[in-house]
Amino acid sequence: MLEYQQEDFDQQDDLYEHYSFTAGKGQEPLRVDKFLMNFIENATRNKIQQAAKAGNIYVNGQAVKSNHKVKANDQVKVLFEHPPHEYLLTPEDIPLDIVYEDQELLVVNKPAGMVVHPGHGNYAGTLINALIFHFDNLPLNNNERPGLVHRIDKDTSGLLVVAKTENALSHLSKQFFHKTSEREYLALVWGDVKEDEGIVEGHIARHPKNRLQMAVFPEGDQGKEAVTHYKVLERFGYVTLVSCRLETGRTHQIRVHMKFAGHPLFNDERYGGDKILKGTTFTKYKQFVENCFSILPRQALHAKTLGFEHPVSGKFLRFDTPLPEDMEQCIEKWRQYAKHQVR
Repeated sequence: MLEYQQEDFDQQDDLYEHYSFTAGKGQEPLRVDKFLMNFIENATRNKIQQAAKAGNIYVNGQAVKSNHKVKANDQVKVLFEHPPHEYLLTPEDIPLDIVYEDQELLVVNKPAGMVVHPGHGNYAGTLINALIFHFDNLPLNNNERPGLVHRIDKDTSGLLVVAKTENALSHLSKQFFHKTSEREYLALVWGDVKEDEGIVEGHIARHPKNRLQMAVFPEGDQGKEAVTHYKVLERFGYVTLVSCRLETGRTHQIRVHMKFAGHPLFNDERYGGDKILKGTTFTKYKQFVENCFSILPRQALHAKTLGFEHPVSGKFLRFDTPLPEDMEQCIEKWRQYAKHQVR
């Protein structure tokens, strides 16, 4: 069986599991509503308290009130009578930028701002909604998501391969699992990267305090192995354009690895790159950076190159897509700025 990060979708006593969390070994006693606020993106405390009042929050198999204290190793689940919205897929007539297509698969150039699959707070307008409108009978992966072999973040642009047959899904998933696929990203990062090229290694898992972030655990005591190869393409003084090649494919891998290396992605709000991290204190410089943030209102990350072996022909296919306009304009502004700096 192929290995996926499987999300729970169980039905217990006519209730569907929407969320499931295990409190860490060092968890201090904490109200369950506050505990869940740390885990569920876009959730409000009021909604969590309403769910508890309705008997939808369980700790170690027992329904609890919102003031129940979660302790170390507790199992916390949120159950409802309806299945999670991400499983109620609605076809939507959303245009797709298809780079390549045959009977087995297609390669899509995803724009920044498009979520790959429905999830909490994003139930419409996703790549999956578009795919099931344009294509019938896409195979389901282990997470019940039609055609998906891999994914990229909402505000990351670039290439994705989508399987159209069971054979393609199995074959491509094995390549991603065994690290034989090729994935290159372009990233604009804060700081002058010291080495021309290098490797960032360190297991990646959920951040112990901020559950919406991932974190690096260099000792390997938590999370999964993650390896990113980087190469400097251009230096602009206060920021650097780098190529990143993924050896593994963990959630937020490049974003969290580059932050760990001391170079957060430019304008990456979740990992602190949306602040001026390098440069002068002059007002003119501050205005320049803020203009760059306005031009590129997202993390500066683009999935540029994607390569894999075709599941039927066995031929190695490689696709390349240019930088989107927002990222290109931002880089050009830095290029011009760097030209006028006294070294």
